[in-house]
Formats: sequence, structure tokens, C-alpha cells
Amino acid sequence: MDMLIVPIDREGGGPIYGQIYEGIRRKITDGSLAVGSKLPSKRKFADTLGVSNTTVELAYGQLLAEGYISSRPRSGFFVQDVGELAYALPVVIPAAGPAPAPRTGDGFRYDFSPGRIDTESFPFDAWRKQAKSVIDESSADLLLLGHPHGEAELRREIALYLNHSRGVSCTPEQIIIGSGTEQLMPLVIRLLGADTIYAIEDPGYPLTHHIFRQNDRRAIPVPVDGEGIRVELLGETGADAAYVTPAHQFPTGAVLSAHRRTQLLSWAAEKPGRYVIEDDYDSEFRYGGIPVPALQGMDPNGRVLYISTFSKSLMPSLRIAYMVLPRQLLPRYRELFAHYASTVPRFDQQILAGFMRDGAFSRHLNRMRKVYRRKYTALTGALGQYSRRISFEGSQAGMHLRLAVVTDRTEEELVELAGQDGIRVQSAGSYSVVRSRPEGNPEIVLGFGGVPATGIPEAVRRLMDCWEIEKDGEA
Repeated sequence: MDMLIVPIDREGGGPIYGQIYEGIRRKITDGSLAVGSKLPSKRKFADTLGVSNTTVELAYGQLLAEGYISSRPRSGFFVQDVGELAYALPVVIPAAGPAPAPRTGDGFRYDFSPGRIDTESFPFDAWRKQAKSVIDESSADLLLLGHPHGEAELRREIALYLNHSRGVSCTPEQIIIGSGTEQLMPLVIRLLGADTIYAIEDPGYPLTHHIFRQNDRRAIPVPVDGEGIRVELLGETGADAAYVTPAHQFPTGAVLSAHRRTQLLSWAAEKPGRYVIEDDYDSEFRYGGIPVPALQGMDPNGRVLYISTFSKSLMPSLRIAYMVLPRQLLPRYRELFAHYASTVPRFDQQILAGFMRDGAFSRHLNRMRKVYRRKYTALTGALGQYSRRISFEGSQAGMHLRLAVVTDRTEEELVELAGQDGIRVQSAGSYSVVRSRPEGNPEIVLGFGGVPATGIPEAVRRLMDCWEIEKDGEA
């Protein structure tokens, strides 16, 4: 495979490593590269394409993260089996007619809750400018109820953003604006019908689990491992829908592998009425390679309902989330919710639309990736000094890490000790549906979004002190 070639547009095709990644990914998914094929070494491939070794290394790293290839020590890189997508029968479309975010002011010196964000870096000036523009240029019409699906301007900007940044294939008409995942998910549950059985990740996002219980829906927990939800077990659940976080599983941090993505979409296509609910809650923040593309963009059958929010990318208090419905569900949605009004104020929607249209949102995301990358580096560096007793997983994405602690104490005892010293942490076990005494070392989830980068080393030192864990090399 030394002569592998992928097309590169050096003028306007975007980052070279991204083009190499996409070219290889396509060859794998269309069968041009057979399972087990060995890819060229990074040096040979770089020479062939006339690029740097680092460029090829970034492309290979992204393919590794998503499970398209594997690395064997001293042997090289090999194509993985990602399976074949099943195609459902054509659908006749009738004519269109993660734990709740903690509250502030709880008296903790350091708050490692996964729901916290960095509040010091918000672009208040740019937001204030948009708010003033909306007020100054508004007509009396903005005082009335708007479109029940949300402002057309905002839905248009979201569609553009999703297409360019997440690979989501949709039109503004497919987008529904709502005031948070907890408001949109009950709509999805009603849309899919009272008899629908759901498969949910275990461990997983507790707020969503609560929504299923509150709406009297059966939700069957399915175990998660290093490749995401175990799709091969879905057939045993009798589920009609699967709720997943494929880009960055909460709370394990696992990325749903390419093979399991194919399996999951094929599972959905095998039977009429099956759907996948994709929660893309913090996909913007990945610190190595490009963001993992959305599952929805791989779906040829319209079986993925895509949900995301601005809580992590902007602020939880904005209370703006959105979902992308498959086209065949739009008529039923309009029928069921014809008398619903949008739950998000029109002024807020217009401000956000202008913020996105003027490029302020993209600039903010770029800044925040750097901010959170610094925090990620600070946290992993501080924890690395305790490697004899601490190990961690985080996949260089999102805003939290999962620690395994070598200790005789339980997860609950570790949380209690940290709290007594003014440090808020959460046990990994608290996110599990099937509660049992965990085997192996206790695990703790550390969210780093709300802790200043300069304070992270001291916070980790205090945390280790209260757990009586010494640095490597100390007696």
C-alpha cells in the first residue's frame, strides 16, 4: 500500500491533514481499502504526498480516534472493519402541512462539576453589540409570537454551522429550537409514540434517564466500553430507539468507533420505526485532530434525530437548544405540536442569530478551544505527578476526565473527603443506571471547565492531599 494516493487541494480545500483524513476515510467506507490493509508509513506517505510527517500524523491520529484504523507496535497502521450500512426501504414522506448543571454559590473552593464552563472568557462586548443591534433595529412584530419552530434566521445559521462544522445534513425546516434538552426530549418521546422502548447508555447522562422515567417510558440500560455503546446488545433489549452520545460519550469519554457507528445505523435501518437519538452535547471541544463528525451525517436512511445545545459552547443560562428531525417525522411533528409556541424568547434568538451570522460565534469557539486545551493540559500534567496511584481517561475531548484511584476507599468516601476540603467532585458510579458495587478501583469524574487554569495545580494538590495520595517519588 506504499502507493496510496488521496487528492489534495492546496488552494482552498482546507487543512491538508483534514483532506488526507477524509480521503482515507472514504476509501475505507467505500471498500477501496480492504479490511486488514496496511497503510503506508507516515514518512513514506508524507514523501508521496509532498507534505510533512506531522501532517500525516494528524490525519492518522484522527482515523485512529474514530476507529477506522488501528496501530500495531513496530508493525504500522491497518484498516479496521467498519462493516456495511444496511439501507432501509425508501420512506414515502407525505406533504408537509450529562447531571443537571450545579448551582453557583455553594461554597466550594474548587468546583470540578462536569456541567461548569469558563465564565471569565465570555465575549460580553460582542454579545452586547448584538443585543443593542436587535433592540435598535427591531419592529413591533418582534413583540408577537414567532414561528413555533424558532426564528427562521437562527435556524438558518444553525443549519449552516452544523453542515460546515459537524457534517450534519439538514435544512432550516428540519430544525426545532427549544429551551434545553430537557424541554426537547419530551417532545421527541411523544413524537416516537407511547409504545417505543429506548436503549440508553450505561453509564450515561442522568438528566435524560430521569426524563424517560418521568414520561413513563421503558429505558433499557446498555453497557458502554472503550468503543462506546455495545451495539451488538441492542437486539436483546427489544428497543425501538437508542439514545447515544457518539462523539464523546458521557461520562466515559469514549468515541463511538467507526465499526459501531455502522452497526448502529444498520440496526436502525433493519426495522421500520427505529430511530437513533444523537446527543452531540460538547462536540465543539476536541484538543487533538479535528472534531469527530456527527453520526447524523453518515445516515442514508433518515433514522437519526440530532440534538445539541449552546450550554457548553456559550452559556447554560442562555437556555437555547435545538434538534434536527428526519424529514419523514416533520409532518407528524407539525400535527402533534401545531398549537405549541417556541419556548425561547424571540429577542434571545435574534441576538444569537446575529452573533453567529457576524462570525462572533466561530471566533468565540476558537478562543474557547484554546482556553479549555490549556485547562486540559494543566489538569493532565498535574495528575501525571501521581501516576502510581492515579490513572485517567479523557480522549482529549470535552470538558471532563475520568480518574481511577488506587485506594481502599469507596467512590462515595472520596467524594465526601473532597467536599470536606472545599472541592466538589462526582463519582463515576453516580451516572450508572444499574447500581452495583463496582469492580476494580473507584472512579471519579473531574470537569475542568469551571476551574481557572492557574488554579488547577493547587486544586489537584489539595485533592490528592485529602485523599492521602503522595506524588511519585515521595516517600
